[in-house]
Amino acid sequence: MKWLRKIDFERFGPLIALVVLFTVSSITSEFFLQTQNLLNIFRQVSYTGIIALGMTFVIVGGGIDLSVGSLMALAGGVGILTLNYFGGGAGAVALALDAAVLVGLAGGAVNGLLVTVGRVAPFIATLGTMAVYRSLTLYIADAGEYRASSQPFGDLGMGAALGVPIPVWVLIALTAVFAVVLNQTPFGRYLCAVGSNERVARYSAIRVNWIRFSTYAIVGAAVGVAAFLSAARMSSMSSSGGGLNCELDAIAAVIIGGTSLAGGRGSIVGTLIGVVILGIVNNMLSMWGVSPYLQGTVKGAVIIGTALIQRRRQ
Repeated sequence: MKWLRKIDFERFGPLIALVVLFTVSSITSEFFLQTQNLLNIFRQVSYTGIIALGMTFVIVGGGIDLSVGSLMALAGGVGILTLNYFGGGAGAVALALDAAVLVGLAGGAVNGLLVTVGRVAPFIATLGTMAVYRSLTLYIADAGEYRASSQPFGDLGMGAALGVPIPVWVLIALTAVFAVVLNQTPFGRYLCAVGSNERVARYSAIRVNWIRFSTYAIVGAAVGVAAFLSAARMSSMSSSGGGLNCELDAIAAVIIGGTSLAGGRGSIVGTLIGVVILGIVNNMLSMWGVSPYLQGTVKGAVIIGTALIQRRRQ
């Protein structure tokens, strides 16, 4: 068993967990390996996955963002309103994407300003904006649903390239881009330094506030992209249910992927693995006939368990 000791479980743990879960799922269900089922899993997790990629930057920097679910509903709703206002054609779809991303970016910037300039604790700041963004979403739609009647919009949401849903391609592309940013750029190195020790980072002439502000802007933009794709899939966005509990899934995926809740280190690829793990767990619970109301229990238990493991390591 000496070979077990040589494995870096802290680094490869999420990948090992994914392989084990994939193997168990394949054995226990004859439908799991069907191509359509696998594509459905990846499509379903792609929206939360895009947000989780941005959330990785926030958590690596020592922060947290609880407002992403509410912001997703607001960005998606504004995107649909923009789409309808400009007629629903191909040009309007592009403008809807711009509007959703800008709303997400603005919401993330507000969070960043509250945390950096306002010096409000990230948990409190984003808890407050979570309520604000949801309230604005409900007010604009009069607690109803945002609906789009655009054929190009719906085609994009349900479209595929090479047999793979478009949201999955977006998730893969953003994973590659964000991995380069975190691992291969000065920004990524500075972010890890800020998350590890803010005081030392300041003494090293790192612009701590700018780095932290940027992380909230990044996750906000990611929320805008996810909101646009999610709205396109259903050609609608619920003002009350849109993005509901999305923050739980995103945070769970990030910490399952190996990112430290204390900040200072993280992995974009690990987050992608965490997203897929959650997707497989949800899929298998459904196949086993487990009530969907218990899926939150599993996610909560995973978050708590992972946090306890990280605490012991520290």
